[in-house]
Amino acid sequence: MPRTDGMNYAPEGKPKPVCRPGDFPFAATHLDHGHIYGQCNGLVEAGGTPKWVFDPDPSRVKAFCEKFPQAKPAANIDQILDDASIKLVAAAAVPNERGPLGCRVMSSGKDYFTDKSPFTSLDQLQNARQIVARTRQKYMVYYSERLHVECAVLAGQLVEQGAIGRVFQTIGSGPHRLNASSRPAWFFERAKYGGILCDIGSHQTEQFLFYTGARNASVNYSAVANFNNLRHPELEDFGEASLTADNGASGYYRVDWFTPDGLRSWGDGRTFIFGTKGTIELRKYIEPAAENPEGDQLYLVDESGEHRISCGGKVGYPFFGQLILDCLNRTESAMTQDHAFKAAELCLMAQAQAARLQ
Repeated sequence: MPRTDGMNYAPEGKPKPVCRPGDFPFAATHLDHGHIYGQCNGLVEAGGTPKWVFDPDPSRVKAFCEKFPQAKPAANIDQILDDASIKLVAAAAVPNERGPLGCRVMSSGKDYFTDKSPFTSLDQLQNARQIVARTRQKYMVYYSERLHVECAVLAGQLVEQGAIGRVFQTIGSGPHRLNASSRPAWFFERAKYGGILCDIGSHQTEQFLFYTGARNASVNYSAVANFNNLRHPELEDFGEASLTADNGASGYYRVDWFTPDGLRSWGDGRTFIFGTKGTIELRKYIEPAAENPEGDQLYLVDESGEHRISCGGKVGYPFFGQLILDCLNRTESAMTQDHAFKAAELCLMAQAQAARLQ
């Protein structure tokens, strides 16, 4: 798993199936972003069976089938949507295509699991809400910076247990390495990727809602900039936002495309969670300048002392098994639909009202 390239970062965990082989056939389509491998790794480890794969690019299909040999190439997406046995369709399309694709999938009677960001406009979000209400299908989102990072999973468990009391603030930092030469053309087109707060900022918005336990929030301030990529005038290489939740908690996050080449990871992502009885810091992907640079470190300071917890290989990724069971049982244990959509709505609002920094 490459640690220097976030676009192809696809965590692998320990198999923990929640269903029998063949009970949860799924398909993958629109393999435009490498996160599709993380999505499918999680589903397979939880017991899902990849039955079909489709993409207009044969080389992408070939690579996918080498990783997931159970999957058969589909002639077109209709072959997937017409297969009544398919429970869920996973996709990592170009961002501005994710919303319309999800509506088509749900209208065919299947649940949908998309890479973030799930939408590039509020109109797309509204259309998806209407289709969900009509079909009762799921529109789930791969917010990988929480769902596929073990220290982030443990942080959620600790917060739920009351380990740091009431959470009143989160601060998130999400730097990424640009790797401009390896990026597809759509990555630099504002209408297609949606803007930096809509894109990688969606992770931060979702975590703010989750760790604070909020159901809604307002955007106090947001800003974007292109500080150092004038060759790509539509790219935003920096963004920040401040939010206030409906329960009074506050949040601030910053995201950028400035990870220096000297860092051994694609980004030094961190999250700080402040509670009335303690604090949590997450060092997700790397410990800079450490002899052992591995990430997945959780720092907890509570009333009993200071604690450093190495989480790699110890916590797991329960979201994927919960998602499979939710699809089979029509429950909402992995993530509520309201939460998935609210996180998307807030990052779209932050993007829409963002000031432009010089």
